[in-house]
Amino acid sequence: MENVFDLIIVGSGAGGLSAALYAGRYRMRVVVFGDHFGGYTAVAGPIGNYPGYVEVDGFDLMMTMKEQAEALGTIIKDEKVVGVTQNDGCFSVTTEDGKEYSAGSIIFAPGTERRQLGLPNEKELTSKGVHYCATCDGPAYSGKIVAMIGGGDSSVKGVNLVAEYAKKTYLITRSKELRAEPINFERMQKLVDEGRVEIVLENQVVEIVGTNKLEKIVLAQPLHGSQDLVLDGVFIEIGSRPRSELARSLGVTLDEKGHILAGTTMETNVPGVFAAGDIVSGTFKQSITAAAQGAVAATAAYQYHKMHGNRCGTRPESPV
Repeated sequence: MENVFDLIIVGSGAGGLSAALYAGRYRMRVVVFGDHFGGYTAVAGPIGNYPGYVEVDGFDLMMTMKEQAEALGTIIKDEKVVGVTQNDGCFSVTTEDGKEYSAGSIIFAPGTERRQLGLPNEKELTSKGVHYCATCDGPAYSGKIVAMIGGGDSSVKGVNLVAEYAKKTYLITRSKELRAEPINFERMQKLVDEGRVEIVLENQVVEIVGTNKLEKIVLAQPLHGSQDLVLDGVFIEIGSRPRSELARSLGVTLDEKGHILAGTTMETNVPGVFAAGDIVSGTFKQSITAAAQGAVAATAAYQYHKMHGNRCGTRPESPV
């Protein structure tokens, strides 16, 4: 049957595409669904810590993985999965356009989604001065004044990227100190010394002001004598939450933060269900670890397939 596969992969980031590559090499019939191609890796900009490359653009890396998987017969669809069910070991997913696909096993690798400040006007001004991706939108602020909200490594990396274009960048965090890899912090410190970046500790945004576009933000504590900070753009980098709703609906066990609990072969508590990438509990959230977990998950799914076959009925032979 046309929409029956050996393996369904939800997520087209490093974990999902790596899983697709390995499953394809095992001659499994695979379909990948992803509404955010490449995940965070695709929008990371230059990556200098992926083995095998001195430096590689994140989007280019994901495109290479995609081409590798497709060369082995994997079908990749830019579609969002909105529902998943299980019936006697056959997993069926429904996409946003109402189509249904089935397989004998499934890998969840949908990653995470950006957290928002939750302030009034934030949603209305998204892409109108309020952004969540420095790589995507930083170049639009050449010669402008912007702010980065957050205190982790991702926000520091975002500052370093945005500062390549912006005239002045504020890094605003509620914390007393920043949490960043030394190499990223050292790079930012040079920008601070040059006066292109200003670090604002123990402060936070309490209001986003603007009608058709961002005009300013209001801070909890005064900065240079005023709580108002006039900006051309603001980038919000305050972490993310796992996209685990589909896994939860199948009865997959999650940790207290909503990440999937997986074993050493990336198996979950539900037979035939595996996980990889940022959605997995307790993992080091990097492209390399996501890719490694995808390879392990695909191998485990293949072993599961050999033991149990495809419980979703007759299907065409797997592509060679």
